[in-house]
Amino acid sequence: MDIVVLKFGGAAVATPGQFQKIADIIVHKSRSARIVVVVSAMGDTTDQLLALARQVHPEPPPREQDMLISVGERISISLLAMALHHKNKVAISFTGSQSGIITSLKHSDASIIAVKPHRILKELDAGKVVIVAGFQGVSYEGEITTLGRGGSDTTAVALGVALGASCVEFYKDVKGIYSEDPKKNSSATFYSTLTFDEAIEIVEKGAKVLHPRCIRLAAKNDLPLHVLSFSDPHGEGTWIGPQSRGIYNLTFEGETGYQ
Repeated sequence: MDIVVLKFGGAAVATPGQFQKIADIIVHKSRSARIVVVVSAMGDTTDQLLALARQVHPEPPPREQDMLISVGERISISLLAMALHHKNKVAISFTGSQSGIITSLKHSDASIIAVKPHRILKELDAGKVVIVAGFQGVSYEGEITTLGRGGSDTTAVALGVALGASCVEFYKDVKGIYSEDPKKNSSATFYSTLTFDEAIEIVEKGAKVLHPRCIRLAAKNDLPLHVLSFSDPHGEGTWIGPQSRGIYNLTFEGETGYQ
C-alpha cells in the first residue's frame, strides 16, 4: 500500500477529547494506506513553555530553550498513540531524533538537511501507524533542535519526500485554501486546486494555512499536498500540485538532503 503522511496542527490537538477524533480519521485512512502522522504541540503549549522559560531567564540559552519546547510535541505524540491503542489500532510514537530527522545546528530555526527514516519504515512494515513529533530534529552533533515557524508542516513534507509518500494531508480549521481569510471575509474565493507557485503566492501574501518553505520543498520534489478541514475530513479540500512535471527546481533554506 501507498504511504500517506497526515499532519495535525495545534488547533486539532487543543484538547484531550480531540485526540479521539484524530484517531478516528487515522483508523479510516489506514484501511487504504500505510500512515505516518505528524503532530504539533497541543494548543498554546509552545507559547506557554516559552513564557515559562522567560520566568526563569529573560533570554534563555537557545540550546536549553529547544530542550524545553520540544517537550510539547512529545506530549501530543504519546497521547495520540494512546488514543489509537484505545481503538485497537497499533501505533508507535517517535520524537524527531528517533524518526531520523537530521538538522543544522541552529537552535530555534534549524533546517532539515537529511531524513533517515529507517525506524519508521520498519514499524510501517510491521503494520503500525507511526506518529512523529513535528517541529524538531537532531543535529549531527547529537543536539536537539527546533525548526522555527511552520516547522511541523516542513517536518511532514520532509518525511513525505524521504518515504516516497503519495501525498501529504494537512488537517486545518478551514476547509482548504482561500484567496483571503474566510473568517474575516465570508466572500473569499475557495480554491479546490492550486499549483505550487499559486499556493506559495497566496501564503506569502499573509495566509497562514501553510508555511511557504514546506510548499517549496514539496514543489522541489513534486509531492502533492492536500489541505483539509479537521471538522470535515471527508470534504473536498484544496489539492496543491505541479502544473507540469519537471518545471520546479527550487532551492530552499539549506534543506539540501532532497536533491
